[in-house]
Amino acid sequence: MQVQFTVNGRRVEVGTEARRTLADCLRHDLALTGTHVGCEHGVCGACTVIVDGAAVRSCLMLAVQAAGCTVVTVEGLSPPAGLSPLQAAFRQHHALQCGFCTPGMLTTAHALLTDEPHASEARIREVLSGNLCRCTGYIPIVQAVIAARDACQRTAGHEPSPGQGPVHG
Repeated sequence: MQVQFTVNGRRVEVGTEARRTLADCLRHDLALTGTHVGCEHGVCGACTVIVDGAAVRSCLMLAVQAAGCTVVTVEGLSPPAGLSPLQAAFRQHHALQCGFCTPGMLTTAHALLTDEPHASEARIREVLSGNLCRCTGYIPIVQAVIAARDACQRTAGHEPSPGQGPVHG
C-alpha cells in the first residue's frame, strides 16, 4: 500500500504492508531511528511520537493509519540550530542515562506542554508515568520538564508561578 503523510515537516510517500506499524515504518522505511521500539505492546512509551498534536504509541498504530496525518518524531523536535529548550533542559538536568526512553519522554513532554503550557508538576508526573525509565528514577526527567516549561515562560516575558509555565519544542 502507498501511504502519504507529513513527518517532521516533510511530505513522504511510503510503500508499506497494511500490517506494518508506524514505528517500523519510521525506523525502517524512513530511517528515523530516534523512535525506539521496546515492549511492542504500548506499555513502555519508548516509541511515542506526536500524531496531529497528540502523543501516540507508534508500536500500536499502523503506518496506513497515518495517511494524511502530521507526524513528529524526536528528530523533528530540534530547531535548525541547536537544541530545543526541552532538549537543553534534559541535557542540563541529566535526565537521560542510557537514553533508550529519552525520545519517548521528550515527545510525550513536548505534546503535554504544547497542549497544557501551564501543566503542574503533578500533571507532568502523571503524564510521564506512562513512559518507563529504568535508569533515572524520573526525578531528573521531571526537573528537566519543569525547567524547560519555566524557561519558556521567562522567554515569553512572564515570570512563572511556582510550578507553572509553558514550554514549546
